[in-house]
Amino acid sequence: MNLRDLEYVVAVAEEGHFGHASERCHVSQPALSGQIKKLEDQLGVQLFERTNRRVALTPIGAEVVEKAKRALLIADEIKDAAAAYADPLSGVLRFGTIPTIGPYLLPAILRPIKAALPKLQLSLSEDFTHELERKLCAGEIDVAITATPLKETGLEEIPLYDEPFRVAFPEGHPLDTGGDIDVTTLNREELLLLKDGHCLSDQVARLCGLERKTNVRGLDTQASSLETIVGLVAAGAGITFLPASMVGDAKSPRPGIAIRKATNKAAERRVRMIYRATFPKRALLAAMSAVIAEHLPAGVRPI
Repeated sequence: MNLRDLEYVVAVAEEGHFGHASERCHVSQPALSGQIKKLEDQLGVQLFERTNRRVALTPIGAEVVEKAKRALLIADEIKDAAAAYADPLSGVLRFGTIPTIGPYLLPAILRPIKAALPKLQLSLSEDFTHELERKLCAGEIDVAITATPLKETGLEEIPLYDEPFRVAFPEGHPLDTGGDIDVTTLNREELLLLKDGHCLSDQVARLCGLERKTNVRGLDTQASSLETIVGLVAAGAGITFLPASMVGDAKSPRPGIAIRKATNKAAERRVRMIYRATFPKRALLAAMSAVIAEHLPAGVRPI
């Protein structure tokens, strides 16, 4: 048994097709099939059920695949450890963010990171927090920027900054008195939130004492982006909370919207860099967090 055998098994399991798996592994289908058959003979178990129409994992096959994934992840970490020893500030870093942070943080930090770490190549992705944590544990990404406490085991974090929430509402709204706002006095029926899966919505719902999202005058507010929510606010559909990095130093993200600060101390989130506890390039993470600390988006508070 070798790592290539494990790669073949994982590829077939994920692709559900020997031909597709062989293309993914850059090997002929007969060679891949033959190697897996040798592995099955060596182990004395059948990993896959093969028919003319489909390929399915046997129960023991599913267990082997999970262990194979862990073995391949450890092998990658060994390579990363060696590379980190040779040059810890170089190589490819698979970097994930959540949708309510990436569009506002990345423009502020990408050029400084490139200047400070010229040998580093970033591979960027965007997803919900629970998916980013899953991908970290699975070795699919190396580091992520999130805004909620860790839920998965085996992960660690570096706090980056605290970000207040701003209250956004249509100009001329009764809230438009010029002062800061106590969020506990807001009309919950007017609140516009992002769809399920966005941690920002969960944080705002808790802040306002909501068990679940509430529609506005019959309007479906399960929007997938803050830009959509902002458009709805500008159209007079309701009120919302925006992260300070989205607003920056501007008085409003677009015409027709008023922005106010919240008086409540709980009206903020802590943004952090999260990574696997076994990730070897700690010097790189320290360098990146230092660059981020020096180039924070407007409106946030350094830790």
